[in-house]
Amino acid sequence: MTLRFLLSAAAVITMSWGALSAADPIRGIQTDAVRNKQSAVAHWGFDPQEYSNWTSHSLRLIPVYTFGTKGAGARIDLDSYTGANSPYRDTDALRRIYGYLPENTLNPKAGYFDQTNIADIQTAALEAGKKYIFLVIFDGMDWQTTQAAATYYARKVAYTKGRGTGLHLLDYAADGTTQYGFMVTSPHNDETEVDVNRQAVLNPGGKIRSGYNVRKAGPNPWTPGNDDKYIIGNFSNGYGEHAYPDSANTATAMTTGVKTYKNAINVDATGAQVATVAHLAQEQGYAVGAVSSVPITHATPAASYAHNVSRHDYQDLARDLLGQPSVSHPDEPLTGLDVILGGGYGDFDRGPENKRQGANFVSGLSYITAETIHDADVKFGGKYTVAIRTPGEDGSRQLATAARQAAENRTRLLGVYGVGEYGGHLPYQTADGDYQPAPGRKDVAEVYTAADLRENPTLAEMTSAAITALNTSDKGFWLMVESGDVDWANHDNNLDTSIGAVKSGDDAVKVITDWVEQNSNWQESVLIVTADHGHYLNVTQLDALTAHGSE
Repeated sequence: MTLRFLLSAAAVITMSWGALSAADPIRGIQTDAVRNKQSAVAHWGFDPQEYSNWTSHSLRLIPVYTFGTKGAGARIDLDSYTGANSPYRDTDALRRIYGYLPENTLNPKAGYFDQTNIADIQTAALEAGKKYIFLVIFDGMDWQTTQAAATYYARKVAYTKGRGTGLHLLDYAADGTTQYGFMVTSPHNDETEVDVNRQAVLNPGGKIRSGYNVRKAGPNPWTPGNDDKYIIGNFSNGYGEHAYPDSANTATAMTTGVKTYKNAINVDATGAQVATVAHLAQEQGYAVGAVSSVPITHATPAASYAHNVSRHDYQDLARDLLGQPSVSHPDEPLTGLDVILGGGYGDFDRGPENKRQGANFVSGLSYITAETIHDADVKFGGKYTVAIRTPGEDGSRQLATAARQAAENRTRLLGVYGVGEYGGHLPYQTADGDYQPAPGRKDVAEVYTAADLRENPTLAEMTSAAITALNTSDKGFWLMVESGDVDWANHDNNLDTSIGAVKSGDDAVKVITDWVEQNSNWQESVLIVTADHGHYLNVTQLDALTAHGSE
């Protein structure tokens, strides 16, 4: 029986609000902020008088933490892209990245690099013969989100600039091979229109271009620019100059090295399909996999391998991930990932949203059809040992068993879990780890049953299972891990679930670093930990995050 199940079962649900607030200060801060619509501790957006002023993404620079890269050679070492080597100092480099020269983006003093350089590092690692390559993406986790979580878990204000301390991903040294930097996440363009059925881009180049204006946005993640509205790119309100990103274009940039339009999955600005690092690795004999705490066909895990002009065509993305015929590959399906684990369980027909999935949408599970799961299963002639959330079964034990079976039988591994009532993501851990989230921006909180907690594995457990199943190739493996619930928590302007989601992702990072230490080393392994884009959390009283209540 899992610890989090025991914690939930032991929780006193009838505890008064005052007692709950005293025992769990972050929950108290979040609940008070939502009910009062303002907070002296934090706010989301550019207006400090309004707690929830902006609920979407931003153009903030995003931290990058690498392990096994320092001294590893040109194009792997992060120094290849920072400081004097920044592509944002060079006109020709910017033209190559964007396909045009973005306005007010050239910066002779830039210390940051571009998101496409994340793919460059991985490609160089493949070329150098690195055996294990890990890409961990905390969806929506900017520097401010990281700092909030680190402050809470360190129980002190440990930093106000730089890499920081207080989380495993911040403190782990990887035998002296770790590095730190930050990157621009802007898309190629916004408002590109597509035809999902024909897999066609109707207006290449879109309607709004992008870039990064350092004067308006700031030279590093902790130093704001001179225009606090610029980074949200809200053109309808007259704030925009450059389009802000989404998870599809940003994940595509990190897996292919190609900057593309918002909502694109591994296609360029014209709609042409491009190869991912996973495709290149697979061609060389590596096993490849993707893990996520949100549905397996959401933008980030989908961008590990699939092709589609729209991130919303979930069911076809699932077919690509599993090597089945799809609208993008009707006659010659992709080979398919060796491991795909994530959410999506129990999320049925999403109403009007499903119209974006095209003419071949199948009623039922929104993110992956029952037929796709059936055809993938080794029991029915497929290639995957399948683990699906099952009433009454311990999800952690079930998935670990499936992973061992997949490794022993040399099959692939598919796992589908989550809480269907809340969009199919794994349960939020919350800041204090009790799985009782504070209410989000609409004053509504997710409530999990004992079954929700028992029948789902954690992201860390999924990561461990993925490694078990992948580590059967003599060549090595490539693995993407997405802590996608950070993004969902930040969209909800929920400090409690945001901090807890960061911890869930940090635990997954530790699974990887522990495995490397026990089974490999930092000469043959490369780990990149970063985010795809930022949100707009501002913590104005960091000290308030250090209290932990009664223990």
